[in-house]
Amino acid sequence: MKSTYHFIRQLCRREQGSTATLMAVLLPVILGFVGLAIDSSMLYNAHSKLQAATDSAALAGSLELPYDPDLDLGKVSAAAKDYLNRNYTEARLMSVAPGPLARSVKVTANATVPLLIMPILGISERSVRAEATAGFNKLEIVLAIDNSGSMKGTPINETNAAANKLIDLVMPDGLKTSVKAGLVPFRGKVHLPANVDGIADGCRNADGTLSPALNEEYYKTKYRYPVGSSLRVAMDTCEDIPRVQGLTDDKSVILAAIAKQDALGSGSGTLISEGLKWGREVLTPEAPYTEASTDTDMRKILILLTDGDTEDGKCGGNYAISYTPNSYWTNAYYGMLDMNSHCEDNGKLNQYALEEAAKAKAADIEIFTIRFGVSDSVDVQLMKDIASSTAGTDDHYFNAPSAYDIDDVFKRIGRQLGWRLLN
Repeated sequence: MKSTYHFIRQLCRREQGSTATLMAVLLPVILGFVGLAIDSSMLYNAHSKLQAATDSAALAGSLELPYDPDLDLGKVSAAAKDYLNRNYTEARLMSVAPGPLARSVKVTANATVPLLIMPILGISERSVRAEATAGFNKLEIVLAIDNSGSMKGTPINETNAAANKLIDLVMPDGLKTSVKAGLVPFRGKVHLPANVDGIADGCRNADGTLSPALNEEYYKTKYRYPVGSSLRVAMDTCEDIPRVQGLTDDKSVILAAIAKQDALGSGSGTLISEGLKWGREVLTPEAPYTEASTDTDMRKILILLTDGDTEDGKCGGNYAISYTPNSYWTNAYYGMLDMNSHCEDNGKLNQYALEEAAKAKAADIEIFTIRFGVSDSVDVQLMKDIASSTAGTDDHYFNAPSAYDIDDVFKRIGRQLGWRLLN
């Protein structure tokens, strides 16, 4: 019995010794796995932080491309470095170089990450690397420009000049980009070329039908004010409106379309809703305009500029008239015998504009609005509501008090168009 007890004790001692030996062998392995798990998590978090900082650096650098297009003035690099270090102090800027597409910048950065457990195995740190590209590409832009008579002269000239500079920015000479641009000049209606929508060349009513010079109904004397007055209606209120230009990647085509804007000829109101509607039609690939891309990565931009109320000529102000009917009775609503859509504050025409803006936004179209001139609070709020501003901001709404402010506003919008990651 005693010998049996002694045998068992000896066996246990040998087992304990074997376990201790095994643990001594396995402990580094166990620590290695634990260290790998902990330090891998640290590296993953560090890389995520570095990637976010590098994204910000590329975006910040892209905003300087209009002022440092060849990256030789140091403005792009300085902006990229500032944003990288602002978001990740330990990061190092490795390179700032032209991106794979025209008007783009590629930023590469790295950071050294001290490890927590792996130094036990002689590995004290590891490096993580990130890169990002941003710039003025994958853009489809439509300019919806008020061409009513109040825009003639300096306002429309300054608008055209500013629009030309924007086109130069996004469609630089000699460089192939993935950018298209279109134009929607509007007054109280828009002018479409022949066969775009299966109808003859001419202006369109709000329901898409061909707008007549003047609906026969309005020849009746009951519509005339003062009573007994003669019919004072300019019969050619369409030909003076430049035709809508669909999206094109041919810079010369869009510049030629912009040059036709002069705001001369007979006026026909200012229907913002029509500018928005046809801007959406041009930016979506479904008929009647089919030049728009179906690529979900394409950023679709609508820039709306107007100097007036959304109105039909009954609004008062400098361009009020004291008689009816008049040239304004040839707009997109009167042309279809809608005699109830007038320009009252928060009235039907404002509501139509908001509805069209909502449709555009639902089609993933980003709307920038420019309010030129002096407006009352209702009109300003309308333009702010139309804009695709970030919640709590007015970052897509711009005010241009004078014609000479329009150029600066277009530049500020142009900078925002570069705020786009391309990879």
